[in-house]
Amino acid sequence: MRYPRRAADEGRTLSLIDTSQLAIKEPRAGWRGRFFHSDNMTFAYYTVEAGASIHEHSHENDEVWNVIEGTLEVTIEGQTHVATPGCAAVVPPNARHSITALTAARTIVVDHPVRRSIGGVDL
Repeated sequence: MRYPRRAADEGRTLSLIDTSQLAIKEPRAGWRGRFFHSDNMTFAYYTVEAGASIHEHSHENDEVWNVIEGTLEVTIEGQTHVATPGCAAVVPPNARHSITALTAARTIVVDHPVRRSIGGVDL
């Protein structure tokens, strides 16, 4: 199910989204996510398989990785850190970064401004 950015019949911004009702998309092998947008941000709720990784890349968005469960290895501009539950990794615009799941994990990723696709998958 895809939620519109605005309630079509009332012209109001949606204030509550049940992410468990969103379609699961897999923009990279082992990264299964549920995605939605606010007016200015994209939110990704990921469940990640141990060993799954995202290659080094960069993009114009600010991006914040919030680790909910598990352990991620996060490399930003050549500096590698291990992120565990409660950690947030902040990726500045155009910074080279990569992510590897050292264990099975759950993470919430927020991008600003809105991203219309990730890994070639339309959101």
